[in-house]
Amino acid sequence: MSTQFDQVSVIKKANVYFDGKCISHTVLFADGNKKTIGVIFPSSLVFNTAAAEIMEINAGLCRIRLAGNSEWQSYGAGQEFHVPANSSFEIETSELLDYVCHFIA
Repeated sequence: MSTQFDQVSVIKKANVYFDGKCISHTVLFADGNKKTIGVIFPSSLVFNTAAAEIMEINAGLCRIRLAGNSEWQSYGAGQEFHVPANSSFEIETSELLDYVCHFIA
């Protein structure tokens, strides 16, 4: 996993979800790719997806359950999970979660 992104544009306005429990910034790449970099404060949330996503965990711990699954999976720093397009996932964090969301075209 890369520790930085070079030659990008960043949208200054923050994306604030769930009354401030999730805050991110959008990063735009010259090739048209888009990512968000953010944090999720301790909480239990449900995210809906339009595009497929890869959630890369930089720091912290979480449990996730993909739509249609009964099992929870745990992830921590250096790990990632994949979410299909037009789907959803539940996420539980008991500490600050630092992440990068990679949108798959």
